[in-house]
Amino acid sequence: MASADSETTADTPRSADELPLAVKLLIAGGFGAGKTTLVGSVSEITPLNTEEVMTEASLGVDDVAGVEAKTTTTVALDFGRITINDGVVLYLFGTPGQERFWFMWDELCHGALGAVVLADTRRLESCFPSVDFFEGRGIPFVVAVNQFDGAHHYTTDEVRGALDVGDDLPVVLCDARERESGKEVLRSLVLHVMSRMGAPAAATG
Repeated sequence: MASADSETTADTPRSADELPLAVKLLIAGGFGAGKTTLVGSVSEITPLNTEEVMTEASLGVDDVAGVEAKTTTTVALDFGRITINDGVVLYLFGTPGQERFWFMWDELCHGALGAVVLADTRRLESCFPSVDFFEGRGIPFVVAVNQFDGAHHYTTDEVRGALDVGDDLPVVLCDARERESGKEVLRSLVLHVMSRMGAPAAATG
């Protein structure tokens, strides 16, 4: 029989001090930029997503120029999780990209530590609203250029110039399908957030 001062068992509730720090991160960007793919590639759990098949009702409403082959769309959010260690868990929320669902962004950004804005160089203008949204609310973010097969590849400086963002804003290249690439994007975001908070880089582990 365990003594009264033995370690906490699996059946014993953990105190508030023992609970892991929950860090909320947003994955935003234009329609078809790869948000659902990124969340799915890095999440340690089967991601929750709300993708629905696009129907004739979306014709003339959703701009599919440049992504004509896309047949599904996120209508609410994507959700994934990454456990960093016993003390930190990242929760990823992918935002819907179409303009008719932008009203949800205010709710999704509540409590978020930072955001990734996925950019698609085939239709770079589609990420402008996300950039404006996070700039306007003072939420730290990085731009991740999703390098689609067959698309022209631009340098980060070229993308930075096209977006008209400052040199202090990280712009990184990625492949949203690749787990390690997605993890590097999130690492860039966390480092940027820590820098904005004045914390030393070593604090990010």
